Amino acid sequence: MELAYIPSPSRGVLYLGPVPLRGYAFCIIIGVFVAVWLGNKRWVARGGRTGTVADIAVWAVPFGLVGGRLYHVITDYELYFSEGRDWVDAFKVWEGGLGIWGAIALGAVGAWIGCRRRGIPLPAYADAIAPGIVLAQAIGRWGNWFNQELYGKETTLPWALHITSSADGRVPGYYQPTFLYESLWCVGVAFLVMWADRRFKLGHGRVFALYVAAYCVGRAWIEYMRVDDAHHILGLRLNDWTALIVFLLAVAYIVVSAKKRPGREEIVEPGAADDGDGTADGAPAADAEDGTESGGATAEKPGATDLTEADAAAGPDRAEAGAAEAKRPEAAQGSVSGGKADAESAKNS
Repeated sequence: MELAYIPSPSRGVLYLGPVPLRGYAFCIIIGVFVAVWLGNKRWVARGGRTGTVADIAVWAVPFGLVGGRLYHVITDYELYFSEGRDWVDAFKVWEGGLGIWGAIALGAVGAWIGCRRRGIPLPAYADAIAPGIVLAQAIGRWGNWFNQELYGKETTLPWALHITSSADGRVPGYYQPTFLYESLWCVGVAFLVMWADRRFKLGHGRVFALYVAAYCVGRAWIEYMRVDDAHHILGLRLNDWTALIVFLLAVAYIVVSAKKRPGREEIVEPGAADDGDGTADGAPAADAEDGTESGGATAEKPGATDLTEADAAAGPDRAEAGAAEAKRPEAAQGSVSGGKADAESAKNS
């Protein structure tokens, strides 16, 4: 008898009246919002405009969903196109089945389109949103919990996942919660990436590459624990090979990029300077050099002109001292030539 375990939900769908609210889809939606929110904060902190991340996400998210589904359907085609299967099920995304590899690949295409339309570099955008993406993955994995899928071998651990029903025909029991392991790993990757970005000032796409490499390390050992049906090549699951290849590519990119383009680029986004020039509220911008406002009025210190006139009335010596005093920035903000003219007229008198 198990003393402790992680229970599975009795059902993966809640109904708000006639509207079904599926746990899997709900987790995906929450993950997208978290990714956009965090990505926007990081983008603005690096000099970008508020709203740019969301605008580009309009392109990236649909592309990513299509790519994720395509990868799953292609690599598990027998679930939809073999004898006795209904190919229409390939479109039922809410039932689960999104491959992260396809989601990132095709999502990057959508992001590239959005970046091109906004006139900003894709690597800088990818660096800003990388932690948000991996957090979205952490949240999205809980959709597998709702669907009672993607678990490992049977276990007696106190955090075993209690499976009550399974779409793949597995008998009810207690299994390794691989969805939980991956979710926790993704949270750790997010913090690792944000720390490394602050510590080493990563740029030119290296933040995103670090996220990819770190995620692949965790995905490889978690994938090895899974026991659901999958294609194998040389004794390893297909996703293990994918993780290995993508990891090597990400590390190679980090090394080559660091040599060719060291440091972090400055984000130059059209219109970003206008958002932060201090004139958004209609206040006139001050000229720091001549003390004038944009309207052309001259800012003077009260009493500066009176001091010069008093010196001139007292005599030539006092006038010369007053003129010299007027040249000092702390004595007057007005025109220096005006003080000289007053002193000259005092001498003539």
